[in-house]
Amino acid sequence: MATWKNLDTLDSFGKLKELKNHVDIAAALSGEEGGKRVADYSTPMAAGLSYNYAAKEVDETVLSALAKLADEAQLIDKFQELYNGAVINTGENRMVLHHLARKQLGNPVVVDGVDKREFYVAQQKKAADFANKVHAGEITNEAGEKFTTVVQIGIGGSDLGPRALYIALENWAKANNTFKMEAKFISNVDPDDAAAVLASVDLAHSLFIVVSKSGTTLETLTNEAFVKDALTKAGLNPSKHMLAVTSETSPLAKSEDYLTAIFMDDYIGGRYSSVSGVGGAILSLAFGPEVFAQLLEGAAAEDQLATNRDLMKNPDMLDALIGIYERNVQGYPSDSCSSIFTGIKPLPGTTFSSVTWSPMVKTVNRFGEPVNYVTGPVIFGEPGTNGQHSFYQLLHQGSDIVPLQFIGFKNSQLGVDVDIENSTSQQKLCANVAAQIVAFACGKEDENLNKNFKGKRPSSIIIGQQLTPASLGALLAHFENKIMFQGFVWNLNSFDQEGVQLGKVLAKRVLAHNTDGALKVFSDLLNI
Repeated sequence: MATWKNLDTLDSFGKLKELKNHVDIAAALSGEEGGKRVADYSTPMAAGLSYNYAAKEVDETVLSALAKLADEAQLIDKFQELYNGAVINTGENRMVLHHLARKQLGNPVVVDGVDKREFYVAQQKKAADFANKVHAGEITNEAGEKFTTVVQIGIGGSDLGPRALYIALENWAKANNTFKMEAKFISNVDPDDAAAVLASVDLAHSLFIVVSKSGTTLETLTNEAFVKDALTKAGLNPSKHMLAVTSETSPLAKSEDYLTAIFMDDYIGGRYSSVSGVGGAILSLAFGPEVFAQLLEGAAAEDQLATNRDLMKNPDMLDALIGIYERNVQGYPSDSCSSIFTGIKPLPGTTFSSVTWSPMVKTVNRFGEPVNYVTGPVIFGEPGTNGQHSFYQLLHQGSDIVPLQFIGFKNSQLGVDVDIENSTSQQKLCANVAAQIVAFACGKEDENLNKNFKGKRPSSIIIGQQLTPASLGALLAHFENKIMFQGFVWNLNSFDQEGVQLGKVLAKRVLAHNTDGALKVFSDLLNI
C-alpha cells in the first residue's frame, strides 16, 4: 500500500529545490541546438496528440529529479490503488472511479455485489438506446413529432464539462454528418438565463435532461420548476419532455415525471462526470452514441498511458510534475491554458480549470492536516488569437512569470478556409502559436523599455491533427490525470469540494431568513 506524505517531507523534493533557475530557456532554444531540443522534448499522447515541453525550464537534470520525485511519492502506485477501488476521496470516504467509466485498467471493482464497470457500461447503453429511439422517431412528443433540441438542466460539473464537450464537437459533428440535435444548457439560477434559453427553443420539440445525483440540488430543481412551468403554460405535459440523470436512490429515480432515468453513483465526482450519464445522455442525443463512444475510447487510451512508470512515456504525469516544479520550486503563482483552435473555446476556462482544478487550492492535506507549501495556481485562458489582444501584454511584460500551455490543431474541423496573402486562416492561426512560444521564451531586447521583452516565460503545447471525439477524450483525460497526479504530490484530496458546500449551506440560511451580522446585512442589501 502506498504511503501518503506531504511534499516537503520528501528527500527528492529537497534535491529538486536545489535546481531553481537551472535552465535558461532563451539560451536553450537558440541556434541549431534549440531546433534539436524542440524535436526531442516531445512525448506521444493518445489519439495522435503529442505533448511538447521544449519551451519549459527543464533539462535532463531536472527531468531526472522529477522522475525521482514521482518514484518517492509513489504516484503510479497511488493511481493503481485508485483504479482498483481504494478509498481515495478521504473527505467523503468514497472510491474514485471515473476512469472505470471508460475502461477497466485493473481489477474488477465490486460494491455491494455490483460490478461497477458493468454498471457504467449498462448506463451508457441505456443512454444510447434512448438516444437511438429519439433519433428514429420511436420516442416523440405527444403529437408524434420528433424532438429537435435537447436542453441540459444542471450545475457545476453537471453543466461545465458536458457544455464544453458539446461546443467543442459541434462543428466536427456537422462536418461529419453526425449532428442529430441542437443542445442548450441551463445552469445559472438567474431567471434571465433560463428564460433566455427557453425563448430560443421550440418547447414542443424539446427534451429536457434534469441532472442531479441526489435529486435535491436546489439550483437544479429551481430551474426544473422554471422549465415545467413554461411547458405547462404552453399546453405541454412536462413528463413527456423530461428525463433524469440521477442516482438510483434519489427522488427522481422512479418518478413518473420523467421518460426515463439514467443512473450515476457516488464514485464519480461532478467535475469528472462528463464520461458518465451526465455527459453521455446529452452527447449521445446531440451527436449519436457512436460519437460519445469514440470520446470514451480516446480518454481510455490516454488513461492507459498514465499507468506507465517511465516518466518520459507518461505525458500526464510529466505535465503534472513540470507544473509542480514551476509552482513549488520556481514559485510561479499562475498558469495560463490558451487554445489556438476556437473549437475548444470553453475547455481552458471550464473543463481544464473550474471542473478539474477546483479542489487543488487547499491548504490542508488529505488527512485534514495543514501543509506548509503552496498548492494549486490560478488558472485562466482564452481561445485563439483573442488572448493576444487581452492578457498577453501582462504575460509578456508583467512582473510575474506565468507559465503557459497551448493546445493547437493543424487542421480545422469544418475544412472551410481561404488563402489570403499566400496563407490560409488556419496557417495564420498556427503561425501565431509558434511565434508566441518563441516570443515568450526568448523575448526581445530594445533600448526603449516599453518595447523590451525579457523573455524566459515557459510554455508547453499539445499538438494534434484535428479535434475529433477521440482526441477530445484524450485531452479531457490528460488534464484530469494531470490534476490527479499533482494532488498526489501535494498530498491533497482532489475529489471533493468543501468550499462549494460552505457557500450552499450559507445560501440556504439566507433563503430561510436565518441570518445575523454581515450575512443578514448583505441579504438585506439584495432584498432577500
